[in-house]
Amino acid sequence: MKQEEKKQIFVTRASLPPYEEYAGLIKELWDTHILTNMGHLHEELREKLRGYLQVSGLELFTNGHLALEMVLQAFELSGEVITTPFTFASTTHAIVRNGLTPVMCDIREEDCTLDPDRIEELITERTCAIVPVHVYGMICDHERIEAIAKKHGLKVIYDAAHAFGETEKGRSVASFGDASMFSFHATKAFNTIEGGCVCWNAERPELSWLGDRLYKLKNFGITGKESVEYVGGNAKLNEFCAAMGLCNLRHVDEWIAERKDGYERYMEDLSCVKGLRLIPHPADIRFNYAYMPVIFEGGRAVRDRVYEGLCSEGIFPRKYFFPCVNDFECYRDEPYMRATPVAKRMSESVLTLPLYPELSGEDIDRICGLLKKLM
Repeated sequence: MKQEEKKQIFVTRASLPPYEEYAGLIKELWDTHILTNMGHLHEELREKLRGYLQVSGLELFTNGHLALEMVLQAFELSGEVITTPFTFASTTHAIVRNGLTPVMCDIREEDCTLDPDRIEELITERTCAIVPVHVYGMICDHERIEAIAKKHGLKVIYDAAHAFGETEKGRSVASFGDASMFSFHATKAFNTIEGGCVCWNAERPELSWLGDRLYKLKNFGITGKESVEYVGGNAKLNEFCAAMGLCNLRHVDEWIAERKDGYERYMEDLSCVKGLRLIPHPADIRFNYAYMPVIFEGGRAVRDRVYEGLCSEGIFPRKYFFPCVNDFECYRDEPYMRATPVAKRMSESVLTLPLYPELSGEDIDRICGLLKKLM
């Protein structure tokens, strides 16, 4: 088969509702001409997500990155923030763009999340917060992280971009810490085209102010018709994106079920492949099956060989996350960056394979067969 004739399979594919469903919902916008500024669809999505994510506080944003930037700003933090280098650029950028210093903590090899055993040695008198990441939907050891934070008087703000809809022992991941950020980017398990939110427990007295602050920060700091009290930005989710979110929320559970079928097929096909390690999720987690990471025990040479071989067959996995943040050109020479050997090793060994609801079992079998031949 010639290259141009090969079926191309990408690492993910944006989930879309039926066209007629979306078109029917946005039809009212031609009547109202209200396209943004927290309109009817925005408010409806916010309320429905509060119920779905089982939280009392939720504010929508134009994307997950600005949601994280603004929740960090809302807490008026200063100093150092302990975080992970095994993440997307957005996590660290949000910290740095708030004038904070990121302190890189290494990760656990078993699930790629922040290692609680390495946190306390990094705490100084300048430490103000911890920003852990639920990598691939693998939930951080939040109980230990939050116990350390409480002991030292630190905030905990989770980057939960990968963990939409997940629960642990029945408790929503959105309720952890002081706040959690979710991304609704087109590639996520749930999308609003672009979008995101911050969740928190509004019933905690010490967080009762957070919703009002976030609302104002995402709308230029405006507090009244003739009053601007904060140096805010523009991070409002528009009505077209809110409509997509409302439609997709009706289908997200069935899409997660289809993702689960694909994930389990991969796990069965690849479980006994020598030199390949899988990352199974704990049984007490309601998982969203957003990603299919595999770890090559032979390291970068084997990983890259398999990657190039799959790409040559029209299959496009992703080296997610590679390189580590502390190896980025914009950070690697900064004096505050430090070595994180486990994260570096994992970044050079991981590949996320294609996984999305419409991916057929036959395509998964083909991917697995090619991967085995390339090992």
